[in-house]
Amino acid sequence: MKKLSLVILTVVTFLSCNKQEPVQFSQEALNDTFVTLTEQEVTLQSILNKHKGKTIVIDIWASWCSDCIKNMPKVKNLQAQFPDLEYVFLSLDRSLDSWKHGINKYQVTGDHYYLPNAKDCAFADFVNISWIPRYMVINKASEIVVFNVIEADDEKLLEAIKN
Repeated sequence: MKKLSLVILTVVTFLSCNKQEPVQFSQEALNDTFVTLTEQEVTLQSILNKHKGKTIVIDIWASWCSDCIKNMPKVKNLQAQFPDLEYVFLSLDRSLDSWKHGINKYQVTGDHYYLPNAKDCAFADFVNISWIPRYMVINKASEIVVFNVIEADDEKLLEAIKN
């Protein structure tokens, strides 16, 4: 019985350690469309191109999400501590009006985009959104170096932006 338990533990450990997080967005995710504050459609590729050569912190959030709002002070601390980074906010709000209202209400500063299809789109499928807030870091070489953290002060996120 001990041998079987050891084998199962080894297999589970091996499988969980080998799960690779992507370092590049899929073409489908890059082609997905978002809406700007001026209600123009843009692709994820164009959003990333706008910030090319810079470290980007992506915050996937919604104004109805209590955990997102609770994390906003941490995001603002991050912005104060690392003002040279690019901050891109991708909203899963239920409407354009609630999204714009949330930006103003919570004084969210950065580059803002709305996902009109929320969790039902190529971008959401690629990042496998299971919880928000969700933070990602894209380095200066346009590689995803943090794929999935849910706290703006997560050690993995902080380490990535310091490098």
